[in-house]
Amino acid sequence: MTEPTARAGLPRGRYGRSAGDDARTDRRLKIIGGVLGAVLVGALGWAGAVYIAGQPVSGELTGFQVLSDTEVEARIAVRKPADVAGVCTVRSQAPDGLEVGRADFRFDDDTDRIHRAVVLRTTQRATSAELIGCAADPEPR
Repeated sequence: MTEPTARAGLPRGRYGRSAGDDARTDRRLKIIGGVLGAVLVGALGWAGAVYIAGQPVSGELTGFQVLSDTEVEARIAVRKPADVAGVCTVRSQAPDGLEVGRADFRFDDDTDRIHRAVVLRTTQRATSAELIGCAADPEPR
């Protein structure tokens, strides 16, 4: 009598996908993920460039000094087109974090780089000065 022989392999499609199908699917997912990641990085770079290019006036606080109980001097470097007037907002805070002074300063010089000291009046002694931001002045020169 002969003994029954086992089949050489499993029936095709009966027990899920083969290992070759899994490898192919993994490769496709990696490619799709890489493409989507590259598109996301490109979109973020483009959005950042558009945002920066859309800001014609920018500034930087280069230093400050408390002059008295009611005044703080802030030194501001402003970059802008020569034909555009800029406005920068500066604020000052007390030791407890309370805002004790805020003012807008106009920069309308006919140059593209300005470095100027401005004096901010405060309601009590301040310990800091902070440049909130700069923008093009909406009012014509």
